[in-house]
Formats: sequence, structure tokens, C-alpha cells
Amino acid sequence: MTLSPGTRPANIGALGKLKIRPYRGAMPRYAFRVEYFGAPFSGWQAQPNQPTIQKTIEAAVRELDPDCPGISAAGRTDSGVHATGQVAHCDLVREWDPVRLSDAINHHLRPHPVAITAAARVADSFHARFSAIERQYVYRIVQRRAPLALDRRRAWRIGHGLDVDAMRQACAFLVGRHDFTTFRSSLCQAQSPIRTLDALDIVAHPTAGGTGYRIHARARSFLHRQVRSIVGTLERVGAGAWPPEQVGEALDARERSACGPVAPANGLCLARVRYQPEIFDG
Repeated sequence: MTLSPGTRPANIGALGKLKIRPYRGAMPRYAFRVEYFGAPFSGWQAQPNQPTIQKTIEAAVRELDPDCPGISAAGRTDSGVHATGQVAHCDLVREWDPVRLSDAINHHLRPHPVAITAAARVADSFHARFSAIERQYVYRIVQRRAPLALDRRRAWRIGHGLDVDAMRQACAFLVGRHDFTTFRSSLCQAQSPIRTLDALDIVAHPTAGGTGYRIHARARSFLHRQVRSIVGTLERVGAGAWPPEQVGEALDARERSACGPVAPANGLCLARVRYQPEIFDG
């Protein structure tokens, strides 16, 4: 059988007939830095009959390339979680100038609260998830009497102050390589609960009518709801309900029931994903 130019055999059908599909050749791969306000979405990952960030971006990309096979991300954030530094990649049918590609996707993302803040042509071996060497999350807490107006869905408001020194003492029990069974969701699908938490710190700063707290966490990878579980437990320490040593005891228990309350999703933001070498400027 002779095939016409630009085609290749896909498979042999049940009746022995050869099925033909267009051959697109090598598809250039692009990585994107993505920013989004997570409140209107049911998380990153595509789900039937639910608005998700993945589905929203894929729909915008397919306005440019209808045959785009889909996008993959560095992390599958939960419903309500935000990002300023999520990274995703996809393969496209043709070469694009990265700036023009960002502009074109952003045009089709309107009016959704999602934006491509950078794009880069990357090697075919690059993978947004598996090539990452570090992920950085920031969790925001605001202590004040008045409700939050502008940051209502971007921070966790509490009515009491926090003892930052006690919280930092508790952080010391969690930094390093540990079994984080206590601090992962019962629905977590990771094969192992072992993770290395490279850094965990709290910064306090004055804010209108109260005090703001930012909890920074860095690791190569995190378990499902690990950061929110840690933050909710640290809040109990800061409020004086737990002594710092109880966090170490909870870690050693390796029991989900030993964890403190899980912090709300709205305070969490995926701030950065790092690669070696870095793929974005600035």
C-alpha cells in the first residue's frame, strides 16, 4: 500500500482496513508561568461538569491549536487555592514567539481570573511536574477584628494574635526528611508519605487594623494538603492551644488524627516552581 505524503498508518481496524491520520511531525513544547485566583474554580485538575483551571487554559490554547493534546502542570492545586507561579507545559503544532503566544492565550482566557505571565520554548524532555526541583508555597493569615473586604478569599482571617516565636519552635520539628503521614490528606494518592521539607518559616507584618502573617514552605514536592495541614497545626501553637513540642509528637505519631485542623484553602498560594536551569526570565 502506498501512503500519500503527510500521512502515516495509525492502526489496523477490526476489518483489516488501514486507518490513516495526519502526521504532524515533531511538536514544539512550551512552558507557561500561570497566575490565577482560585476561588471560582474546583481546583486545577480537569473534572467533568466542574470549572477548573486546567480546562480553562486548555480551552484557550485550543483556540490557537485545536489539536493540542492537553497541558500538564507542576502541581494540582485544590479548589480555592491560588497561584502566582504555577508552571504548565504543552505541545503545539507550530513554532511561536513566546511573547506573542502569551498574549494570544491571555486574549482567549478573558474574562477568567487566569493569566499567562511568561512563556518559553523548552526541550522535548521538559516536564512541568517531573523536571521541577523545588516548589514554594505561601500561606497568608490576617489577624484583625474587622472582616476582610479586599482579601476575603485570599487570606484566612482570625480574631486572635499569634505567638510567632512559638510557631517557629514548632517549625523546627517539621523541617527535614520525615514521614508526614500525620500531615497529609487521607485521600492522598502518593505512594510514600516521606518528604523533605527544606524550609518552613513565619513572617509577621503590620496590616490595616491588625497583623498579617505569611508562612513560607519550600520542598521538592508536597503531599496532598500537606501545607494546609501544617499551617492549621501551627495556628494552634501560635494561639497557645498547643505547646510547640506537640507538633513533634504529632509528626512521630504518623496518624492523621494527630494533626491539627486543616487551614482553609483561600489563604494558600503556589508562589514559585524552580527548575535547573531556570526557564523564565525574571
